[in-house]
Amino acid sequence: MSTTSRLFQLSGTCNNYPWGKKGHDSLAARLCEKTPGAGFAVNDDQYYSELWFGDYPNFPARDLETGQPLAELLKAHKESLLGSYSMKKFGDQLPFLPKILSIDKALPLQIHPNKPLAAKLHEKNPDKFSDSNHKPEIAVALSRFELFAGWRDLNQISPLFNIPSLRGFVPEGTESWNDETLRNIVRGILKADEQTVQNIEEDLKRQSERDIERLGYPSSMFELIRRLQSQYSATDPGLLVAILCMNYLVLEPGEAIFIAADGVHCYLSGDIVECMARSNNMLAGGLCPVADRDSIDLFAETLRIDSSTRLDNLRLPARPSEEVANGHALLYQPPIGEFDMVRIDMPAGKEELIWDHKGPTVAIAISGEGTILGDGKELAVKDGYIFYIAAETTTMLRAETALQIYAAVIR
Repeated sequence: MSTTSRLFQLSGTCNNYPWGKKGHDSLAARLCEKTPGAGFAVNDDQYYSELWFGDYPNFPARDLETGQPLAELLKAHKESLLGSYSMKKFGDQLPFLPKILSIDKALPLQIHPNKPLAAKLHEKNPDKFSDSNHKPEIAVALSRFELFAGWRDLNQISPLFNIPSLRGFVPEGTESWNDETLRNIVRGILKADEQTVQNIEEDLKRQSERDIERLGYPSSMFELIRRLQSQYSATDPGLLVAILCMNYLVLEPGEAIFIAADGVHCYLSGDIVECMARSNNMLAGGLCPVADRDSIDLFAETLRIDSSTRLDNLRLPARPSEEVANGHALLYQPPIGEFDMVRIDMPAGKEELIWDHKGPTVAIAISGEGTILGDGKELAVKDGYIFYIAAETTTMLRAETALQIYAAVIR
């Protein structure tokens, strides 16, 4: 079998979902355009949503030098590129999928189904559910990042449902709320007709900002409602689930969140680096056209409602990585086995021995310039450059200007 380099540059693929940012406002597009020789140019009249740079069949990464899809390269050289540890655990493919997202309009209210459900959905409808894997994910903010994720405390939600138009969603005989109360309420709201949704929104407008804040909701609640109404139908019931029942979060650059399989979320705006288990499955419950919504009963029954979806457990703190010599790396470690994420921030003129992991690494430079050395090669590093680093490959990084890199790794 022929050999291949253990360190090489990749080109990613940028896509054009309408929730993306326009033209050069999109970080995903700007980074994609920086890849030399890839032939991608930003059109300022086009929307750019995501830059994918994994081995998934959709929007695949390619070896920059040969144009060969990364998936083909890994299958041809799995022992040297993936390493025995990753192959034994995850097979002859990357277990993770890294992306850059640039968001200007809310994504659908969604969950990513767990493994058993994903397998059933894939078997039944492989065109819509293209794999049988779960999709827990992390998102790290590269700019101010707004989102809804997980559930508000039940003691915060329940008082608002004393409003006349909401009272009917509370199951009869309920004395105190529990997780199943919330599940039934979410199901009911998502099934509500347009007139009911409109009545609720009118009822909410009658509440004072002071009353809303006293119940623990953000003062921006009414502005959020207006914004989501302008982006989608004013009678989309997913809007009410997000506003009334979910945590509204704003992350600053470097802050991260973890979404478990079946965890409800809706990203609103900002630029992020995202990484997930290798899957592209989604169930949509709202904030999208009616035709794009999945079964509400399936969506509601699948929803994760437990401690992992509470506010305190959604945030994923970064901690100093012990694997680098000079302290320029932070580690984001989600409670799953498929990947960790490393962030490198190096001042100009510094160098760092970065990688010698038991599994593969895929890294993208967000800003700055420098060089990366490994497997007897020295490659230029600039913003938008993406690299594949094989398992058990010692790698050195040098910064000519202040350099920031994010990398999905198997440690």
